[in-house]
Amino acid sequence: MRLRLRFRARMIHPGKRPQPEASFLPLSPNLRGALFMSISMIGFTLNDALSKFVSESMNMGQLMLIRGIFATTMIALLAWHQGALMPLRRVLHPMVALRVLGEAGGTVGFLVALAHLPLANVSAVLQALPLAVTMGAALVFGERVGWRRWLAIIAGFAGVLIIVRPGFEGFSIYSLAALVCVAFCAMRDLATRKVPAEIPTLLISTVTAASVTICGALLVVPFGGWTPVAPASAGLLLAAAVLLLFGYQFIIQAMRIGDISFIAPFRYTALLWSIVLGYFIFADIPDTAMILGAVIIVVSGLYTLYRERVVGRRRPAAESTMPGMAVDGL
Repeated sequence: MRLRLRFRARMIHPGKRPQPEASFLPLSPNLRGALFMSISMIGFTLNDALSKFVSESMNMGQLMLIRGIFATTMIALLAWHQGALMPLRRVLHPMVALRVLGEAGGTVGFLVALAHLPLANVSAVLQALPLAVTMGAALVFGERVGWRRWLAIIAGFAGVLIIVRPGFEGFSIYSLAALVCVAFCAMRDLATRKVPAEIPTLLISTVTAASVTICGALLVVPFGGWTPVAPASAGLLLAAAVLLLFGYQFIIQAMRIGDISFIAPFRYTALLWSIVLGYFIFADIPDTAMILGAVIIVVSGLYTLYRERVVGRRRPAAESTMPGMAVDGL
């Protein structure tokens, strides 16, 4: 019967050549999620690189303001299109306010560190965020964290100290700004977990981005005042804002189609991209301490994710890669 059907098909379409079957298999949901997570990290890291480049011609407050205007406009339009802007009274929840405070503080710390430190160093310190969230979940929410994960957390922060090098010749005071960023972002992510589920994510993101923009406006004068903005700089900040939205959308897709415990480790690809971009754009070459510290942080984070999967409880480290971790203001 199969041969007869094939023959009939050729007789009906005599001039049509048979199409070869696809020789590749479709990606599984987990692999697609991992691909989307990696793409989102590219978007966020490119945003960081553009922001660092523009920071050479304007202060951090001005940068936050200009990029924030672009980012807030685009996120608000997306939220309006999705019907997420109404009713606005939902954002008066205390946890939303705490999240906004964490995002604003994290943004300031991040941009200050980014302006004075190599891109890869800042990115490496930020990879300790899932460990900080796990520790915060244990200390603040009383979630059970076994001794293995506590050892991984301690090892991860030891890796941070290797990168920061407090008290040694390579120490920079701006490394503390990166640590402040981690602390504020951990507070943001912990607060996000307590935001009521009925409040749309895009509404929270719009309010957060707008708040960070206002924060930037307030910091323009304390950080040195307004400087003329070249069209090229404005274009780069617009591109940075587009990349933020790009990364945000891909991280949402990643979290929706796959297993978090499988996809979350791919957030560490941001470190690889930061090393590559730092080398080609800023001629930054990672030193031994940075590489060693970054390896310890990544291994500790991966082991923490593994243990959380084995234990089968709530996964605060994995949850720090949820859309709430998408950097609305950074």
